Amino acid sequence: MNKKKKIKDIVYSTNPNFKYEYEEDEIQDTLPPKQQKLKILLDRKLKGGKKVTIIKGFVGTDQDLKNLGKMLKTKLSVGGSVKNNEIILQGDLRDKVFDILTKSGYKTKKSGG
Repeated sequence: MNKKKKIKDIVYSTNPNFKYEYEEDEIQDTLPPKQQKLKILLDRKLKGGKKVTIIKGFVGTDQDLKNLGKMLKTKLSVGGSVKNNEIILQGDLRDKVFDILTKSGYKTKKSGG
């Protein structure tokens, strides 16, 4: 896995012999589609009462999540966004999203709504 370093606790020191301590955060690699478990749900709270389809449960990098969101928006010809590790699509598209994701190899489950 890739690792990202952060300086621990101290921002600045006047001591010329000071050595910074680093924290290592593991950046989660993207799981292959067969190991992903995505939930598809319908919500009305986000867009002022309008229906939106939300895809949750993606495990991977932000860039891969954005790419998946872009692919879904393109194939479905709808608007949407990727926020807080979720893909949000305008409208009730659960069945279509389910079909596209299962054909792409993802394990999906409809929930709620």
